[in-house]
Amino acid sequence: MSATRAPRPRRRWRRWLLGVPLMLVVLTVVQVLALRFIDPPFSAFMAIRQVEAWGEGDFGFRIAHDWRDLDSMSSNVPVALVAAEDQNFAHHFGFDLKAIEKARKDNARGRKVRGGSTISQQTAKNLFLWSGRSWVRKGIEAWYTLLIEALWPKRRILEVYVNVAEFGDGVYGAQAAARTYFDRDASRLSAAQAARLAAVLPSPKRYSAARPGPYVQRRSRAIQRQMRQIGGASYLRSLD
Repeated sequence: MSATRAPRPRRRWRRWLLGVPLMLVVLTVVQVLALRFIDPPFSAFMAIRQVEAWGEGDFGFRIAHDWRDLDSMSSNVPVALVAAEDQNFAHHFGFDLKAIEKARKDNARGRKVRGGSTISQQTAKNLFLWSGRSWVRKGIEAWYTLLIEALWPKRRILEVYVNVAEFGDGVYGAQAAARTYFDRDASRLSAAQAARLAAVLPSPKRYSAARPGPYVQRRSRAIQRQMRQIGGASYLRSLD
């Protein structure tokens, strides 16, 4: 009779192989669903940067971050980020296939271009993951992106992104950036100032919103034109 039974260790191993992935799926779904209603106090990128600073012996380093609801900041800020980063944001399901294909072709020709990441993908990466280019990280990012798109309305995705995007070394979110670079609340940012913040992305440690060089100035002007083209403040109403 014992010969017909599978060894117990093998059965336990099989249950573990099936159980762990299922548990991870459930945990990530609960995690993303909770953050639809709860404002995240910090992101993975913030935590990693703080630990890096401590590891470098900089114990005085502090992350600058102060959450602001979308309704409590100037509409110029989210509109500028959409204009600069993802003009198809309202229409795609988390991945802009045309932008990805264009970036692939340009890269194949040896042209240095920005990638095809959407605001949804960047939110997933900044909030839950780490910086890097491995296929494992990209796969996890894709999973979180799908969950965010399935469980959050577009307005919530944009609200979280505006609050976790990095605008300088240790400066995260529009409110901290407004205070740091313009000495004002995010509710009072002009179109030009919001465009300047958007212009430093995705390289906020290379470019400065406070001391804009020729590139940031040119890009800021282009973003302001694009903000008008997508409808300005009325764009946010289209997300409701």
